[in-house]
Amino acid sequence: MSPSPARKRPPSGPRGVRRPQPTSRVRANAAAQARTGPRFTGRALVLLSVVVLLVGSYTSALHAWWDQRSEIHAKRAEIVERREAIQELENTKRRFDDPAFIEQQARERFGWVMPGEVGYRVIGVDGKIQGELPAPSDIPEPTVVRWYNVLWGTVEAAGRDPRDTPVADPDKVLTE
Repeated sequence: MSPSPARKRPPSGPRGVRRPQPTSRVRANAAAQARTGPRFTGRALVLLSVVVLLVGSYTSALHAWWDQRSEIHAKRAEIVERREAIQELENTKRRFDDPAFIEQQARERFGWVMPGEVGYRVIGVDGKIQGELPAPSDIPEPTVVRWYNVLWGTVEAAGRDPRDTPVADPDKVLTE
């Protein structure tokens, strides 16, 4: 008997040992996988969700870090500005220790003159003083209590004990 060309080759390997042939079910599964492409397994989905969760948590932490970093830079800039302002105020304070500077400031701010000097004010054609000097800012403005504030105070004080209610000064009440 001569081998015919249509016959299959015998399995390779030791003689007498046959390879198991795949069953029809295994062939069907392999064909289905080849047709649909790679599918995600349960493990792959769990791993993907863990990675997404970690990225989300690191993103929020990075955002908080960035905000704090910018706040630190802003506070450092504010510290520098305040130190410069303090230095400027200390320089001004040292200048006020000099009697010549105090005299200069009194002449400029208040129009004061030394004894024996004559102070002049220039009056314009319209009758107004030219180069008017600013008023001293040390004088506080009088506190004025309006009549309607006094009235509202009595409404608020109606339910309180009379010994605890402050009395408004009638001299400060304006009747406008």
